[in-house]
Amino acid sequence: MGHRFSRRRMSDLDSLPQGRFSFSEEAPPRYSGGGDQDTVRNGQASSLSRDINVNMETIPGQQSDRRASRQDGRRPSIYSTMDAVPHLEFYCNATATGRLRRSRPSLETLRKAFEVSSRYHEENGAEGKTTEPVRFGWVTGVMIRCMLNIWGVILFLRLSWITSQAGILLTWVIILMSVLVTSISSLSVSAIATNGRVSSGGGYFMISRTLGPEMGGPIGMVFSFANALGCALNTVGFSESVRDLLVEYNAVMVDEINDVRIVGTITVTVLLLISLAGMEWESKTQVLFFLVLMVTFANYFVGTFIPATPQKQSKGFFGYRVEIFVENLLPDWRGSEGNFFQMFAIFFPSAIGILAGANISGDLKDPQTAIPKGTIMAIFSTTMSYLLISITAGACVLRDASGNLNDSLPVNYSGPCEGLGCKLGWNFTKCEQSQSCSFGLSNSFQVLNLISGFGPLITAGLFAASLSSALAFLVSAPKVFQCLCRDNIYPYIGFFGKGYGKNDEPLRAYILTYFIALAFILIAQLNVIAPLISNFFLCSYALINFSCFHASITNSPGWRPSFKYYSKWTALFGSIISVVLMFLLTWWAALITFGIILFLFGYVTYKKPEVNWGSSVQAGTYNMALSYSVSLSSVADHVKNFRPQCLVLTGPPNLRPALVDFVGSFTKNVSLMICGDILMEGALLLHPFQRRQSKRGEMLPPAAGLGKMKPNTLVMGFKTNWQECSPSSVENYVNTIYDTFDSNYGVCILRMMDGLDITEELQCEGVSNQAFESDEAINSDHSENSEGESGKDIRTVFQNKQGKKNIDVYWISDDGGLTLLVPYLLTRRKRWRRSKVRVFVIGQQQTKEDERTEMMVLLRRFRLDVHDVIVITDSERPPFSKNLNRFEDSIAGFRLREGQQAEGPAHQERTEGPWKISDKQMDAFRLKSERKVRLNEIIRRNSKHAALVLVSVPVPQGGCPSSLYMAWLDALSCGLHCPILLIRGNQQNVLTFYCQ
Repeated sequence: MGHRFSRRRMSDLDSLPQGRFSFSEEAPPRYSGGGDQDTVRNGQASSLSRDINVNMETIPGQQSDRRASRQDGRRPSIYSTMDAVPHLEFYCNATATGRLRRSRPSLETLRKAFEVSSRYHEENGAEGKTTEPVRFGWVTGVMIRCMLNIWGVILFLRLSWITSQAGILLTWVIILMSVLVTSISSLSVSAIATNGRVSSGGGYFMISRTLGPEMGGPIGMVFSFANALGCALNTVGFSESVRDLLVEYNAVMVDEINDVRIVGTITVTVLLLISLAGMEWESKTQVLFFLVLMVTFANYFVGTFIPATPQKQSKGFFGYRVEIFVENLLPDWRGSEGNFFQMFAIFFPSAIGILAGANISGDLKDPQTAIPKGTIMAIFSTTMSYLLISITAGACVLRDASGNLNDSLPVNYSGPCEGLGCKLGWNFTKCEQSQSCSFGLSNSFQVLNLISGFGPLITAGLFAASLSSALAFLVSAPKVFQCLCRDNIYPYIGFFGKGYGKNDEPLRAYILTYFIALAFILIAQLNVIAPLISNFFLCSYALINFSCFHASITNSPGWRPSFKYYSKWTALFGSIISVVLMFLLTWWAALITFGIILFLFGYVTYKKPEVNWGSSVQAGTYNMALSYSVSLSSVADHVKNFRPQCLVLTGPPNLRPALVDFVGSFTKNVSLMICGDILMEGALLLHPFQRRQSKRGEMLPPAAGLGKMKPNTLVMGFKTNWQECSPSSVENYVNTIYDTFDSNYGVCILRMMDGLDITEELQCEGVSNQAFESDEAINSDHSENSEGESGKDIRTVFQNKQGKKNIDVYWISDDGGLTLLVPYLLTRRKRWRRSKVRVFVIGQQQTKEDERTEMMVLLRRFRLDVHDVIVITDSERPPFSKNLNRFEDSIAGFRLREGQQAEGPAHQERTEGPWKISDKQMDAFRLKSERKVRLNEIIRRNSKHAALVLVSVPVPQGGCPSSLYMAWLDALSCGLHCPILLIRGNQQNVLTFYCQ
């Protein structure tokens, strides 16, 4: 339903309250009282007239207000001083930090026939003087952070070994394949990030706002946990490097395992303190790590040009040599791990850091610019570093070397010598044949240390890379988890969503991440857990790519990313390849990951959180509905696919809940139900607010619906006050039934002993109907009981289980089967499942059994589960006199008086009042009237304990006054304690026993 407004007359201005407009973030504008309203109502509005000029003239002081508003960007429109020009902050979702959100005036406000002075601009544009939070640009906030997260221990300890196994060519293939996945994902991230303002939450925020909470919630939980594990892994990597140094210098504290635990605990605690100090300190620490790595890389590349000493030559380093490059160009698989996919699995985790910048999107100055530019530049820079280091190491170092200075060859050596080392003056044949070489690309993880100009700087770079990655993960996990907690998708985690300080730091989430990371650090054996991390990140990449693809194919007008360098097909490819890689790397970890995702997905789907983020799933649902509706329009109707699609004349639905509940009992998840209202101004107001004038001045049902998704049955409540209301109201009621039959629709009229309208009950509770109230009235009662809350306290009979009661169907006239279809649909519901359907038909005493058998056969062919068929043989008996007298008394007020029975006056009287009944009409329809009364006697005799009674409604005939037809409906349905449904189809089959 909707809101109904009327134009205010100029005289209504005296009733307006005195005061200024106030605007809140979520509620529509309303008045805040600033004066004596009683004085205003009594016409003493002198104080109001000083602020309001009815003739739209310039308000004193308005010129200065306009000048002031122009200075701060809040200029009024040329149409009105209350009408604002377009402004960016009118489109913000939430209040910006340190500023009050600005709101444009509502449509209702602009329709008022007055203008408000500069109070609106002063109140709506007030700005607080608060300290601005620290924000980062694309270099320090995204590019450096992503580069540090991508560079890690694999670069320093495994890249040269991978080059020895796969060769330079396949190593480049491995690097480029990894970069392909991350690059496609970065393009999808860039597209999503530039399709609207990205708040904090990184990958979770992007997925959830694109695919909805069902997919965003599980990824947010898994992604947060993966970042916490990433912090633990990098901390352990750093701790193991420190442990190796302690072993080398004979400085072991306890033992190898406990030393890792001790160093790891101290390290993660220091990183936590840096994080708690704020993003500014954390960013400065990351810049320091970045500078250390830059010096490390410079040291490495300078070292490749420094002539090799004999000590380095004995370990396989000879500087740039063409023969070494050619020798290392092709693969040389060794050991059980010697295959392409194993090498890819080892290398790929080094490329998972592309979301490090997006994860702190809430701390960026301009996320829409910083995320695409910083992420892509980080991928390009780190890719070049990986490619250059792999090719330089492959061009300078042999695969095998002994490290023994005695293996150098004299000048004129002519003994046995095999391999490339012989040409370079070294004989490594012995260790190569015995596979005991300790140095070279295939045997040592310290090749970068060997090549560099100053070895300790490589160790410093290794420390910087591992610590920077651990710090980035330690910061990312709380940021993502804070956003998830604030969305209230999962229970019991809202405690960790609280932020502190000017940057809204998630200190509680930091502590939680610290303890999770510490728990895995204390294990000190993460070889089993590590594959899960890569799978978690790959799963995130898959969903990010799918989010971009899905948002693109829905053709939603809201999908307008400013980043244009993406394709929906590359995004789909990135999503598929990410899933494939999950199973190729570690299939069991992929199964665990999908198991966790499905469990969390099922929980969110079951709980259905009350959030609306305008996801692409909603856009896709609209597209599907539109497409199916269009395709359905070209399909001819078939009796097998008939569904009772109901237009229910409820008025405001909360005023007649029994009518809504009853129709919902047989249409929910089956067919269509549209609620509508008849307005006495001469139009029928439907839910879509569409109107069409009929010959009787009312709205016909065909205006509702779309294509084949439109009503075919009108459902209305019985007009219990038809004898007391105005005759024109009765005429309009019956004319509605006439119009429905004229439109070839079915008709259902529900009558209950206590009536359907609960307006008085709601008024007694102090609750007003808000369906047709203005925003102003709704807001004034916002703190009181709402319409929805009231509806929850009112239970109707159709919400209760009906037990084993009967559903009695009086199939008096064959209407095509609608009278039988409705009770069948009811019995498919849980509340009506145990009810027994009994069918009553009119017959003769002599052929009673044959007629019963014939009806049983028909119902069996229809595949309807009917408990019993009863043939009524006494329907032609005259009714009891008291019941007939009651019927005649009900229409006495509509009869023409004796002086009006003449032909001329009677014709004029019926023209002016077509509901009037003449004696001639009464005699013509007497037999039909008596049969209606007699049928009611039969119904009351047989169905006084039924749960529901359905009776075929008579079709109104020409010449039958509306009051007489209304009396027939009353006579058929009176005297029953159970609900009774007067029903009639459109005389076209809705049931069939054929299969085509």
